[in-house]
Amino acid sequence: MSDTDDLRAILLEQVERLLSDRSGPDLLRANERGEWPDALWAEAEALGLPTALVPEERGGAGLGWGDAVAVWQALGRHASPIPLGESMVAAALLAAGGIAPRPGLLGLAVGREPVAWGRRAAAVVMTSGGIVLLQPGPATRQGRASFSREPADHAAPGVPAAEGRLPDAFGPEAALLAGALLNAARIAGALEAVLDMTVDYANTRKQFGRPIGGFQAVQQLLARCAGEVAAAGVAVAHAGRAADRRGLAGAEFEIASAKVVAGEAAGTCAAIVHQVHAAMGFTDEHPLHLFTRRMWEWRDGHGAERAWARRIGAKALERGGENLWPDLTAR
Repeated sequence: MSDTDDLRAILLEQVERLLSDRSGPDLLRANERGEWPDALWAEAEALGLPTALVPEERGGAGLGWGDAVAVWQALGRHASPIPLGESMVAAALLAAGGIAPRPGLLGLAVGREPVAWGRRAAAVVMTSGGIVLLQPGPATRQGRASFSREPADHAAPGVPAAEGRLPDAFGPEAALLAGALLNAARIAGALEAVLDMTVDYANTRKQFGRPIGGFQAVQQLLARCAGEVAAAGVAVAHAGRAADRRGLAGAEFEIASAKVVAGEAAGTCAAIVHQVHAAMGFTDEHPLHLFTRRMWEWRDGHGAERAWARRIGAKALERGGENLWPDLTAR
């Protein structure tokens, strides 16, 4: 095992242990009421997780995009109540632009989309035409995310405290591409969690004297969901590796594909798992909806699958039909 593999394994173990010990349905519900999880964020900072994507020479862990995808899937598996992924991306963009990351929570602003927990951010990071901007925080107008009900605030324009030019590998849409990769990875992780939850429920919930998981119709539904979960996981892993090889800008096709695959999987699997759980999955006491609502939020955030599919189609038309197969096989 290489040093990079060792680092990934260590970080994944830290994230899994942190969220297993400190997170859970009660904390997610408190989050939706607007309660900031101080202890969880403080421990994440103590482990150096917010700067994990920052190069080692700038004080980070030097994680690659492929490694970050694995960490973000873990965040999705636990429906993480802290915007750790956004802060990781924001710190990476600052470092790439030659700006030292600020301590504390860094908000990530992508276009006009709301900033997760912007009211708590020490600063907000955004990109524009290949320039990364650091906006002092918390320069936001408070709001709330639509599906997840988590605090999400709108960035207010202002004079940036610092700005820097991103390398060509990041491209002019670095924040959008990184945000799309983050959301696709979180969906892939959350899909794993809801599938496990539903299989367990199907094996314990009884109808007509036997577990409902013993009925062929339910087995077929779960098998279809498992296929979608596997496809999403493969797509986001491939996108992360492509970003490592060619940079965010060079991996636009793979990131777009991952967002499309993960978004479609979120829709298909959410319908299946709630069908298997029946009304139980929508009750306040059951944690299933805490995951599926967040999947819907991540599905829409940073470009829904229709927008990314349109991009893929436009690029294919631009290149011409004779280049479609060579372009696909070259990747």
